[in-house]
Formats: sequence, C-alpha cells, structure tokens
Amino acid sequence: RGTKDKWKTVIGSNCLIQAYSHIAHDCQVGNNCIFSNSTTLAGHITIGDYVVLAGLVAIHQFVKVGSHAFVTGGSLVRKDVPPYVKAAREPLSYVGINSVGLRRRGFSSNQINEIQEIYRVLFVKNNNVTKALDMIEAEFQPTEIRDEIVDFIRNSNRGVMRGFGTGG
Repeated sequence: RGTKDKWKTVIGSNCLIQAYSHIAHDCQVGNNCIFSNSTTLAGHITIGDYVVLAGLVAIHQFVKVGSHAFVTGGSLVRKDVPPYVKAAREPLSYVGINSVGLRRRGFSSNQINEIQEIYRVLFVKNNNVTKALDMIEAEFQPTEIRDEIVDFIRNSNRGVMRGFGTGG
C-alpha cells in the first residue's frame, strides 16, 4: 500500500525476498532482485533491476539503488548507490564493481572494463563528483552504460555514497 506520493508500492518480477524482510510504502523494486534475510527498506525507495541486498541491510527513506548493484550484509544505506557497484563498510563506500554479477548476466569483458574505468575516475582518483562527471563525459565514448552511470549520479537527490578510502 502506498501514500499519496505514489499511491502504491511496486515489486518487479522474479524477485527473491527472504524471511523477515520489510518493504515499506511507496517503494519501487525492479525485476530479478534478491533481498536476503532481514533486509529493510524504508518508504519511498527505488531499487533497480538485478540488485542484490545481503542480509541485515537497512536502507534509509528516499534512497535509490542502481541496477546490478550489490550491497554487503549488515550495511546501513543512507546515500544513493550507483549502478553496477559493490558497496560495503560503515559508512557505506564503494569497494569495486559487481563484476561477478555482471559476468553472470552476460556483460562482456569490454563492458565490465568500461564500468571499472568509469568508477576509477569517480571514486578512486579523488576527484570531486562534478569534476569526475565532466572527465567521464569528456574521456569516455557515449554508451548506454556510461550515460546510465552519469545520469544516475547527476539526478541523485540524497547524494551518492562515498568513494573508496575517502573521508566524505
């Protein structure tokens, strides 16, 4: 059941939602997602396709998790999680791309390398987000993957989780 914001909660096809998981009002869950035991989604959350949330993950209201992302168990998600990444630690941080999940879903080596290089510019090289996005658009050929990542980050309302080893 939803509130007047969206009037409904939607769960996509072929999702596995394990015991003691909670999906609150006005959530939008994509297709082929896995929510392990005791995963909790507050209200107004958007989850992309093929997202895996390990056990005891708690997601703050109004957060977005991009397609093909993997969030490790026991994580508290307060900021948006971009597509194709692995997220872990406290506070939640980038720990690499979800290469195993991407290979299982038929992504080519070239596509996986493209994703990895984009996230190196964004999260590993200590660029601020605006500068990193400008560099990505200038240095990478336009592709569906590049544009999905850039659009997700540019359209984040809560801000994006922190990069590897960064302070904020």
